[in-house]
Amino acid sequence: MTSIDQLETRLRTLEDVEAIRRLKARYLACCDRKDPQGMRDCFAPGPVLIDYGRIGVFEDRDQLVAIFQQLGCHPHVVEMHHGVNPQIDVLDDTHARGTWGLHYQMIDTQSRVITQLGAHYDDEYRKINGHWTISSTRCVVTSTLIASYEETEPGVRFAGVQASATETGAPADE
Repeated sequence: MTSIDQLETRLRTLEDVEAIRRLKARYLACCDRKDPQGMRDCFAPGPVLIDYGRIGVFEDRDQLVAIFQQLGCHPHVVEMHHGVNPQIDVLDDTHARGTWGLHYQMIDTQSRVITQLGAHYDDEYRKINGHWTISSTRCVVTSTLIASYEETEPGVRFAGVQASATETGAPADE
């Protein structure tokens, strides 16, 4: 292999790793934005393995989208998915695998429950028609905090999408 071939291989690997990072970021953003179609498009068509533990195990992306719409696509469910510490290995031109840390927080303004999870994803990726997709994923929860809140409880000033200056305690003119 010539040095030019080696450089091309290294560059392609870097580009593939970046494309996979962007894929996972898009997936997490679609979850937060309640975008079922965008989330669906992050997964490979056809049979996949999606193992989300207590939420369920799914054999195709449409099964995942159905449960996502049922559980998460409501105005009273406010979520934040933060993927951290990616470790991505490109195996060949069309296959890769990765692990990600997840920090997840959900505020259910209807039932007045706050859930915070730590987890990690074990993913497999497949490049289809020049685009990386998730072909398998497993999410393993490593920590959970579930708290309830009431308007009269001290310490909770606001729960929902975005607090006003008054609710955050900031001066009104900021």
